[in-house]
Amino acid sequence: MSTPVISPLLAPKSTDEYAPPPPSAAVQEAAARFDERVATIAPKLGLSAGDHAFDRRGTATALRALDAAHGGGYFSLDEATETDEAAAAAAFSGTAPVIDVQTHFIDPARWDRPSAEGLAWFLTTVDQRRWGGGVDPHLIDAAEWATLVFGTSETAVALLTSTPGPAEDNVLTNPQIAAARDIVEKYGASGRVLTHTIVHPNLGRAEVEQMADWQAQLSPSGWKVYTLYGPPTAASPTGGWFLDDEEIGMPFLEQVRALGPRVVACHKGLGGPIPSASVAAASPRDIGPAAAAFPDIDFVVYHSGYEQNPEGEEGPYDPAAPNDGVDRLVATVEAAGIGPSGNVYAELGSTWYLILRRPAEAAHVLGKLLLALGPDRIVWGTDSIWYGSPQPLIDAFRAFQIPESFQEQFGYPALTMETKEKILSHNARRVYRVSDAALADAAGSLGASASWVGGASVELRRAMSDRDMSS
Repeated sequence: MSTPVISPLLAPKSTDEYAPPPPSAAVQEAAARFDERVATIAPKLGLSAGDHAFDRRGTATALRALDAAHGGGYFSLDEATETDEAAAAAAFSGTAPVIDVQTHFIDPARWDRPSAEGLAWFLTTVDQRRWGGGVDPHLIDAAEWATLVFGTSETAVALLTSTPGPAEDNVLTNPQIAAARDIVEKYGASGRVLTHTIVHPNLGRAEVEQMADWQAQLSPSGWKVYTLYGPPTAASPTGGWFLDDEEIGMPFLEQVRALGPRVVACHKGLGGPIPSASVAAASPRDIGPAAAAFPDIDFVVYHSGYEQNPEGEEGPYDPAAPNDGVDRLVATVEAAGIGPSGNVYAELGSTWYLILRRPAEAAHVLGKLLLALGPDRIVWGTDSIWYGSPQPLIDAFRAFQIPESFQEQFGYPALTMETKEKILSHNARRVYRVSDAALADAAGSLGASASWVGGASVELRRAMSDRDMSS
């Protein structure tokens, strides 16, 4: 018997930041529906089951199966999208060029570093179909990143970031991040790669002082911090630190204000393999106080504070007990008086990947964020390339809707195409100051970057092999 083909939207992929629970009954039902439909459709189209699964028509098949398994009303796609290329392209089409503010790759030569241990364990243990007995780090290196993000998706601009950890322990360094941007720019793709410089203020004053050199030498688009990373501190005895801590967070923010760019990207949520193991400092409770104290700094809350609960799902916001997931972000901005026109942005990397298979939860998460922060303060991210090409995630988001019943019962706004385009493009363009020139040759068509991505991929891989990208 042949092994059933699994859609990339239904496969149990993971990262080092969370452990997915066993597939729900609804996801198992969707997978069975998907397998049955692909076995029927693919031969009629002259495609293998695998080719259809990774085609846009296969994305439509997966989303329709998922929608049916959850009772309908979440993904608006008709049956023709499963078999007709033009119908699928039209259903998933958009007008604004996609800006992805969370992408990753690793340096294969650093695969033995401590920061790779958790990532490798999850990739090999959870995602057996993809990786088998071990991860080939070259399949998540810079060349694959360029190919998957720019060559197989309509992503116009991608922000490159990294996992936490000092340079000697990490899978990618700050200079390597900047070098990747510079290589891409050599191929006529100026402005298509944005960068974070990773800072760990809890490692000592020298780290904050080094920001001046990093700003001058690396020209980052923003500063990335992981408050959940590091040893216990006075403010967080269970490990990590907080942005509003007088000894660590505040001096860091003062340096951001002094140096620029005034953009702080902070990992909040996804604080451990399971919520009960989450480090307290992964909570976004400090976002409101920090943003209120520094109104001239934009705070991008990576993962939006979301924590996947294997025993339940997020529902409507409960102001009496805002202790879990996205509710914590809603509570902190509300308490600080920061609303839709404020300096806090919610980011969807990995969060969207996780909630799209739990569409009722997705409706609540997006609905709560739209109410608290508005359609202008949510930004698109995917955490690619941990999940492969980001295109299925883009397509799934374009097809998703908040059901009218949720709008009526909970007061959520509709997730209109205008709002989706803001989230996928316009909001990140504003906060990360993406130039018109960067978008001039990327009008949003799938694979628009193929003209330069091949050469850039070759040079990225060669640069790593030659160690030209080392810190």
